[in-house]
Amino acid sequence: MAHPNILNRENTVFVIIDIQEAFRSPIPDFEEIAVNTSIMARGCQLLNVPIIVTEQYPKGLGRTAEEILLSLTDNAEIIEKTAFSACGATSFGEKLKSFNAKQIILAGIEAHICVNQTAHDLLDQGFQVHLLQDCVSSRKTHDKHTGIEKMKLSGVIPSNVEMALFELMKDSKHEQFKEIQKLVK
Repeated sequence: MAHPNILNRENTVFVIIDIQEAFRSPIPDFEEIAVNTSIMARGCQLLNVPIIVTEQYPKGLGRTAEEILLSLTDNAEIIEKTAFSACGATSFGEKLKSFNAKQIILAGIEAHICVNQTAHDLLDQGFQVHLLQDCVSSRKTHDKHTGIEKMKLSGVIPSNVEMALFELMKDSKHEQFKEIQKLVK
């Protein structure tokens, strides 16, 4: 039996918060964040882990980054929102319930605003939140670090893409091991 802080593929959902084109210029590590998030998305699809993508006011901030969109299946659901927390969008909560989620893998922009508020709302609703630290950022480095620190102090579990994917597989004998290994190497 695995430790309760290890991800379980059966009740996990990957949530991508607002990694949108308008952030490409102002966020210094945007490209790295978008690529890492797309790797995680491809891995989740190989492992049959559901993915929810949110977009904060896409009229003004544009669509989800192309790198991520290209890694999603055609039937991926993208939820538009105006609330900073994804939990402020009714359809987001409904989608989580439909997946019977208990653990959330979280990625997104900006760490100290939308990701932070989403993480806290998810914790408040009883979810265990795993933050992919290599898939979050903010325009200013100190805002990113402050957001991550606050989330960790509140109970969010720090993680990264490779750690999360290997936790989801549990064993090198997993049928998708070689494919996942190709993604992260």
